Amino acid sequence: MNNPLWNKFRDYTYSISWNALLITAGTAIFAFGVKAVAIPQALISGGIGGVALILYYVLGFLPPGVWLLILNIPIFILGWIYVSRRFFLYSLYGMLLTSAFLDLFPWTLDIEDRLLAALTAGAIMGAGLGIALRSLGSTGGMDIIAVYLNQRYNIGIGQFSFAFNSVLFGISLFFLGLEHVLYSIFLVFISAMVMDYFLGLFNQRKMVLIVTEKPDEMARAILNTINRGSTFLYGRGAYTNKRKKIILTVVNSLQLKRLEEIIFSIDAQAFTIEENTLNVIGQGFSRRKVY
Repeated sequence: MNNPLWNKFRDYTYSISWNALLITAGTAIFAFGVKAVAIPQALISGGIGGVALILYYVLGFLPPGVWLLILNIPIFILGWIYVSRRFFLYSLYGMLLTSAFLDLFPWTLDIEDRLLAALTAGAIMGAGLGIALRSLGSTGGMDIIAVYLNQRYNIGIGQFSFAFNSVLFGISLFFLGLEHVLYSIFLVFISAMVMDYFLGLFNQRKMVLIVTEKPDEMARAILNTINRGSTFLYGRGAYTNKRKKIILTVVNSLQLKRLEEIIFSIDAQAFTIEENTLNVIGQGFSRRKVY
């Protein structure tokens, strides 16, 4: 069960170089989506970045990156107090990079269809945010508040972002046309879905419950063949009234088919339940993420 290479990689994910790499790549991708697709179409990116874009569109002075820096000041004060110093410093790095990339990137994607542009921008921005948030920091802005709420109340980061942006879009109706706002809502919805996907990438596992007449043999085979442990849950059959050992085990998607072969080669009458899990924390799986 103890894989030295996997444990070494899990420890490396807490290193400065790994987190800096994730934040740099994520902010670059996010800023590209905003600068190359969202801004040419006058779309709102959502979050504090969306507020910065509204101010840029309406007031017409100061670039979006500068507005982003100004708006982030009070939020970073909250992050310093309520989250952690490490998260604050990583997020400060992410926010400064985002602001710089927004003002320095010269590229524009020539997409005439605004719906396609909103889809493209949402996918690119969501991927960038998801990559950045897999680090121990963020890109700043509402991400800081979202991470705080996720850690304290288990509120999904994508869910909170979409709720905040709904309020933002309601206010933006007074400054932008209805059509722009509707396309921006679509952009943010796609961004939230893609971001949550990237946050769960490589963390999803399959929880399998196995009801069999040969639980001890099955558990040994699972351990010896695919190197996965299991737990016995004790139950009683409703029809037979017979006490049973129910096996609970967790595997990744690549191991699932091998597990099925083990199960039905030992007991062709076995009954299995497979369930998707968002994340599994513990030995042999993910390490608990502490900001």
